[in-house]
Amino acid sequence: MLSMQPIGYVRSPYRNTQEIPKGLGAKHEAEGSLEIRSELEPGLTDIEGFSHLFVIWAFDRSEGCKLVGTPPTDDRPHGVFATRSPRRPNPIGLTVVELLCREGPVLRVRGIDMLEGTPILDIKPYLSNVPRERLRRGWLAEAEARNGERP
Repeated sequence: MLSMQPIGYVRSPYRNTQEIPKGLGAKHEAEGSLEIRSELEPGLTDIEGFSHLFVIWAFDRSEGCKLVGTPPTDDRPHGVFATRSPRRPNPIGLTVVELLCREGPVLRVRGIDMLEGTPILDIKPYLSNVPRERLRRGWLAEAEARNGERP
């Protein structure tokens, strides 16, 4: 069995899931902060050099698991591993945020899509060696095309 402790908590403008933008064309531009436990602050050394971060977090208010469901971005069902659904076997979330600045153990960020008080499990610098032209968007691209949205 795995045992993890939060390294900090999200400060977000969102208090409930209905406030978080969802669906085709949703923009995640809300600003917030990642408040890291003070004893872990040395682990943030040199993070300021990165423009974006992966934030790994827990869906701490999600209940149960649903292996197949219909996401708000499509009218067709998809497997949980092909979606960002919070109802997962292991309720772990992943978000890419833009790092605006660091103030001690607090990271000010843009791109929050988590609720206020969400536990943060880890932070990693965003690095990708996959060229944009080689990325595929799977069923999401198909749903966007059906709905006249641009990828």
